Amino acid sequence: MQENSHNRFKFITLVFSLFLIVSAITRTVLLIKSIDMVDLTLVQLIQIYLIGAFYDFVAVSYLVIPFIIYLLVLPQKFFMHKIHKYITYIFTYFLLFTLVFYSFSEWFFWNEFSVRFNFIAVDYLVYTTEVIGNIRESYPMGILFSVIALIAALIFYTIYKFNYLENILKDEGGFKLRLKPALLYLMLPIVFSMGVTQEFSKISKDQYNNELSKSGLYSLFAAFRNNTLDYNSFYLTENEENVFSNLKTLVDTDNSVFLNSKKNDIVHNIVNTGEEKDYNVMVLVVESLSGKFLESLGGYKGLTPNLDSLAKKSLFFNNFYATGTRTVRGMEAITLSLPPTAGRSIVKRPDNHDMYSSGFIFRNKGYETKFIYGGHGYFDNMNEFFSNNGFDVVDRTDFSDKEDTFHTIWGVCDEDLLNKTLKEADLSYKAHKPFMNFIMTTSNHRPYDYPNGRVDIPSHSGRNGAVKYTDYAIGDFLKKAKAKPWFKNTIFVIVADHCSTSAGRTELPLDKYHIPMIVYAPDIIKPQIINKLSSQIDIMPTLFGMLNWSYKSKFYGKDILNPSFKERALVGTYQKLGLYKNDSLTVLSPGKKIQSYKVIKQNIFSTEYKEISTDKETKDETISYYQGASTLHKKRLDRYDN
Repeated sequence: MQENSHNRFKFITLVFSLFLIVSAITRTVLLIKSIDMVDLTLVQLIQIYLIGAFYDFVAVSYLVIPFIIYLLVLPQKFFMHKIHKYITYIFTYFLLFTLVFYSFSEWFFWNEFSVRFNFIAVDYLVYTTEVIGNIRESYPMGILFSVIALIAALIFYTIYKFNYLENILKDEGGFKLRLKPALLYLMLPIVFSMGVTQEFSKISKDQYNNELSKSGLYSLFAAFRNNTLDYNSFYLTENEENVFSNLKTLVDTDNSVFLNSKKNDIVHNIVNTGEEKDYNVMVLVVESLSGKFLESLGGYKGLTPNLDSLAKKSLFFNNFYATGTRTVRGMEAITLSLPPTAGRSIVKRPDNHDMYSSGFIFRNKGYETKFIYGGHGYFDNMNEFFSNNGFDVVDRTDFSDKEDTFHTIWGVCDEDLLNKTLKEADLSYKAHKPFMNFIMTTSNHRPYDYPNGRVDIPSHSGRNGAVKYTDYAIGDFLKKAKAKPWFKNTIFVIVADHCSTSAGRTELPLDKYHIPMIVYAPDIIKPQIINKLSSQIDIMPTLFGMLNWSYKSKFYGKDILNPSFKERALVGTYQKLGLYKNDSLTVLSPGKKIQSYKVIKQNIFSTEYKEISTDKETKDETISYYQGASTLHKKRLDRYDN
């Protein structure tokens, strides 16, 4: 009896073995996929596989917890029953199918983002309708599921032929004999939870190596755990009084006056002399419009003929950066003029009503303000955010069948979206109201489907076609807008939400944040190239400067066109918080770490860094931006109180 007393826990050994093998194969495939980007020294390869296996072991130790409890408490009589035998077979096949499916999912996620599962994957698990729909529209799911089912069947047949499951089902041990191995297995995740973090994966300066040494499943667990990150707990801090003293200096301008002497209050009046303008404003935020897609920024030729032509007729900001890598990051930066904060974007946080939003400022000046989106605005909490921060919402539910001529799971095509925008502008004009419309496109998103016959790249053939279609739709939109009576009194801002990818050899590759911004108003603005280093948080202050407005501000951004503008860009992920200034990038990381890098070489496709020491002034400035933003939000001092 003693010999067979632990047989049922051989099933746990089987799960561990299968997971480690599948993960090793997955890691190898991903390595081959990115072979040109990986540091291929022998030491690095050994580290990738050993540390990767360790993380896989940690991940599966969490995964098997319910199985261990089940095997521990299941009565011997039922365990030995014939019915349980078939249940075991069915469950084992289901488990194999899931493991193979997990491996395929890792491939597709890596193919899209060049990272293991992370915060993005957590968000995707929340919005299953859009994500599953996107997958179905992007990939041949019938074929994929058939291949996965076949691979799982072959593995199951191998296990069956070696009678592994039969031996497991011969367990003869009682509860007391089962308790010891169960407790040993259950101790593993407890021990790992106390000492294991993602820091062990930092084996190289090459970010691809670091990502390959992770486990996708463990990274997913970690992303859930780090859904929110308290700045003071995880990042370098300074004395609060010094932080806000620095912050006031950083947000101050030559035409601003602080309204009170409170140490943690950055509210100030921006004062412009002369007549205020009531130009209409269209802020067109384009999905994933990387700088590399524009020839006028040194990118690919022929993908954006309309935007490249428009850049010559506009204010063209050619040294402009996104604050983050997600749409919601771009939205918060543009509307709130805030730097990225650790953890979730403010757009997705529950406590985000009545923020100090540009929407309220426009409304206070008598404008109609609308957020216009071709998808369902519940995605990423967009409707909730915009409707409570000074905007009316127009989303997919407001499009009639006639207005929706073509759509994907993400929303109507960009032509339909922009035609709807024209109608909304007409309504405001007829009501004798100036308008500010914030428009978010969707066509430049996988599955890259769009109406046929618009561009010379077939629909559903990849990113380049979607970029060219979006460019076509924008050109068509502006052509139609020129015939409108409100056109001559309208400023059009065209900017990306983020780049098409955020992956690079370094943790914050600046080329993956470099985006275009075009401000077009032929009857108002003279064409000019603006090469000042700036970012999305500067859009609204710059527009307000063009409108010659005086207003109360809690913005971090400044008017780029003001001669006193000091160049810098704030960029980040949900964990890394960076300040780019004077050809140096300084990065704050969890674990109260700070690192600085000199930008040796940069173009629209790549960035080369050299690590340098961080001087005190740069350290204080970086901390002041991010600790200040976190503190103001935590204390609800970033709200609209006019």
